[in-house]
Amino acid sequence: MIETNRLIFQKITLDDFDEMKRILQNKSLMLLGWGKTYSDEEVTQWINKINEQYRFYGYSYWLVKTKSTHQTVGIMGALPTTVQEKEYVEIAYIVKKDFQGHGFAVEGMKGILDFLDKREESAPIIAQFVPENTASQKVAEKLDMTSYFSYNRDFNGEIREHLVYTCS
Repeated sequence: MIETNRLIFQKITLDDFDEMKRILQNKSLMLLGWGKTYSDEEVTQWINKINEQYRFYGYSYWLVKTKSTHQTVGIMGALPTTVQEKEYVEIAYIVKKDFQGHGFAVEGMKGILDFLDKREESAPIIAQFVPENTASQKVAEKLDMTSYFSYNRDFNGEIREHLVYTCS
């Protein structure tokens, strides 16, 4: 399991449905990064998909909480992905509004990068986001990631440019 100075990571299960619903149905959190919110049925399907990824890859998204109060900070993870016919491991996160601006995204992503490094992950590691998501760009840069390329992709029915950053 991943742990940092202030954060603990735990696997997401169906027992976390209510917490995942609060995140995945929150428009202000979801629309910029994922371009959609999830119905109750989609939340259940998403949790099941995450559990399949744990079994198949050994990782996916985790529920991230503070060590001190066990409050949910958000979700963070690593996911195998294909971009322009090339295989990558993408790091991604959603941090709840109350915890934004306190360095949790950078700290959590460093924990995930350390986890992937220990696994000696062979695929290049990337982060991708729409250009308007300047907060994610700042997080990537604080992780010493650099601009790699951009491409257009389907963003829930709309073709949008995505910036791709990679570890140096």
